[in-house]
Formats: sequence, structure tokens, C-alpha cells
Amino acid sequence: MKVLVPIKRVIDYNVKARVKADNSDVDLTNVKMAMNPFCEIAVEEAIRLKEAGTASEVIAVSIGDKACQEQLRTALALGADKAIHIETDAKLESLHVAKLLAKLVEQESPELVILGKQSIDSDNNQTGQMLAALTKRPQGTFASKVEIADGKAVVTREVDGGLQTVALNLPAVVTTDLRLNEPRYASLPNIMKAKRKPLDVIAADTLGVDLAPRVELIRVAEPAKREAGIVVESVEELVNKLKTEAKVIS
Repeated sequence: MKVLVPIKRVIDYNVKARVKADNSDVDLTNVKMAMNPFCEIAVEEAIRLKEAGTASEVIAVSIGDKACQEQLRTALALGADKAIHIETDAKLESLHVAKLLAKLVEQESPELVILGKQSIDSDNNQTGQMLAALTKRPQGTFASKVEIADGKAVVTREVDGGLQTVALNLPAVVTTDLRLNEPRYASLPNIMKAKRKPLDVIAADTLGVDLAPRVELIRVAEPAKREAGIVVESVEELVNKLKTEAKVIS
């Protein structure tokens, strides 16, 4: 079974994002970048499927400029067999990414596509669902457990009311949630081996996808600063302030 794992390059989650002075976008100048945390979980799950003998090949793919190859090499160091870089300098939206991935799915014919439920920069939570629709594959989103057996992917989903288990006929699309697994760290020997693993580059404009923007980014602003709290002397005073000042109770 071939597994395709799309990954995204984002600001490292330990770094506080800064807004440009003109509020046009997030400032990425000299900012540490890393693999999206949900994508790390997807890579880990794909590698575990291979280690269990369920998957035969794990292919990592990323879309963006040449810098994305850094995260692809990380995926290779973690255990992926091959990487594909769809190269473009265009500012991509979720639909663009889904359409480009759909073209790659046509070429590679993976039985399973597993990707993060969302990226921590745009937080859209759209690409997996769009990809499933475009490729006409069943989808299991927000996965906290994935089991492959008898031509099906049994996915336990995290939903508002608890857990939901669905059985998907393969080929399928799965998006990962936080509790699916704990990603491993790449060892130094594997980092060195990753440099010799294949990394293919495909120009995005050769895939026949219109990358014209459909959404205009008007303004980016930092969240309002929280006001300092106060200390109350009694429960009665607390209740009174919640009624009269905060107006959250009546």
C-alpha cells in the first residue's frame, strides 16, 4: 500500500508571529520555519503503518518555494521513502493546494492520503476535505486512531460529542488530530541518510491548475492586549462585579 503525506512549511510553533508594519501580512523575515505540527503527526502515522507492514511506501509532498525542501528532508529523515516538491512562488489558497494534490494523486495512485487536519498559520481546516471531494474518495477527518484491514481504513474521529468511528473503503483520505500519536525525533544517522533519498521537483505550472487568487487579504492585525486582572476580597464582591461590570451573569 502506497501512502501519500502532504506537509506544509509554517512558522515554528514556538515563535511569536509578528505583523508587518503596514498590516499587509505576517512578517516572515528571519523567522524560524518548521513542519506544521499536524503534518508531523501525519508523517508519524504513515511511518508506523510502514513499520507494521501495512504500507509499502511513504511519499512526502510539499507545495511552495524551494525552501520547502528543508521540511521534505525532515520527513525523509523521519522515515519517508521519497519526497516530491511541487514548486511555485504563488501565494496558495486551500483550493489551489487541494487541486495540485489531486493531480499528484492521479499520477501516484496512493491507496491512502494522510495529512494534517489544518495548518497552524492559516487554520483553515479545508484542504483534506477538498482533496477528498476532488478525487471522489471517502474521508475520515480529525482522526485519533487509524487501523487498516480488509481493504478498509477504520478511523476513530474526534467530534464535539465524543468519538465517532467510520469505516472507509480504500483508497481514502484521512486528516490527523492531535491525539493520534506522538511524533518521533529524527536521529543524526537518519538525517544523513535523508540527503541520499530521492526528492523529485515538479513545476506547479505543468500540472494545469489555475493558481489565480480567489481571496484578497485585506488586513492582518495582532489580537488586542488583555487588560490586567483585579483581586477581589470576597465571593460577594466577585458576583457583584460579574453582574455590574462584566455583565456575564444576571
